[in-house]
Amino acid sequence: MEKEILDPCCGSRMFYFDKQNPLVDFRDNREVHETLCDGRILNVAPDTIGDVRHIDAPDGTYSLVVFDPPHLKYGAGWQCEKYGRLPAEWRQFLHDAFAECWRVLKPGGTLVFKWNECHIPLRDVLACFDQQPILGNKKPAQSATHWLLFYKPENNSDASDSAHTEQKENAQ
Repeated sequence: MEKEILDPCCGSRMFYFDKQNPLVDFRDNREVHETLCDGRILNVAPDTIGDVRHIDAPDGTYSLVVFDPPHLKYGAGWQCEKYGRLPAEWRQFLHDAFAECWRVLKPGGTLVFKWNECHIPLRDVLACFDQQPILGNKKPAQSATHWLLFYKPENNSDASDSAHTEQKENAQ
């Protein structure tokens, strides 16, 4: 079965109802099998180990991309083990990772983006992307976790680029 969905930063697949869904190409840059300090088991076991900035797939491979990158800039311990940590050059990392996810997304496809504002505000993250989300929760009530949807039109014209430019200008 050809995999139609890509999750390039799958971690332990926490929000999946079926953690073995055959439609999903689960990827991550690490593999972790350990017991956390509170006794819970952390299992990061991607189908493929690789860098989200360099996905070995042709352009337009996936109908859906789920992009949930690390959110932490600093720290140590179980949270970094569980969620990963951003590199020091996080802006460039997020720009390159999003661009690569967008590259492998089919025209007419959807990219789901998840972000937690524990260290970096969403507006700073969105400024790293060359696309603008279609919809999402702008002000999550208590969790500080945003879920946003990006849509790649069949004709990926400059319309989304001009909308992004307008979004950046409005944010300033």
